[in-house]
Amino acid sequence: MQKLITADTKLFVASYWEDAKVELMKRDRIMRKLIPQFGDLHLTGRGEAFTTLARSVIGQQISIKSAEAVWQKFLLICPKCSPSQVLKAGNEQLAACGLSKRKAEYILDLADHFKAKRVHADKWAEMEDEDVIAELTQIRGIGRWTAEMFLIFNLLRPNILPLDDVGLLKGISVNYFSGEPVSRSDAREVSANWEPWRTVATWYLWRSLEPIPVEY
Repeated sequence: MQKLITADTKLFVASYWEDAKVELMKRDRIMRKLIPQFGDLHLTGRGEAFTTLARSVIGQQISIKSAEAVWQKFLLICPKCSPSQVLKAGNEQLAACGLSKRKAEYILDLADHFKAKRVHADKWAEMEDEDVIAELTQIRGIGRWTAEMFLIFNLLRPNILPLDDVGLLKGISVNYFSGEPVSRSDAREVSANWEPWRTVATWYLWRSLEPIPVEY
């Protein structure tokens, strides 16, 4: 599912992306208009599981701009973003980055899980989506949304529909319902036409609201 595209920075692109674009444009009139607007832009993943999860936790329930500001401060004290660096930094330094006390605890617990090998990061690529979600959500601070962001941005899974994501629901509202509020049920109904490429459709709906791609 993944193909290395930039060896120096370990950027990956989903190998299915172009096929998914063609299929979605055939099936869905909104996707037919939306996808061409973004040219060669596509989802990329970075491959480092701990970094993706830490960045996802930092981004929970705050704006993209705020999350990026906190992330840059976080990298000043943990430039390698390794579990060992995070544990060494401790609560006080993490809080100085702008993290809430609770988020600092979550990041430390995440680092502890990785360092103690209580998660099977080396096996996630072969595991089913729901099995990865089940393992990740055992870690404090990682709920279904964060686990789904990991499946999208790290494992580049093709068929994830993050129904707890405000951006997805807003994208469906704006593009399919003329701005009217939509329910999770509405979102499921619209997304039935996207399978097995719901990740790709979700990504383009995000872009319709915020053209600059988010990274995790």
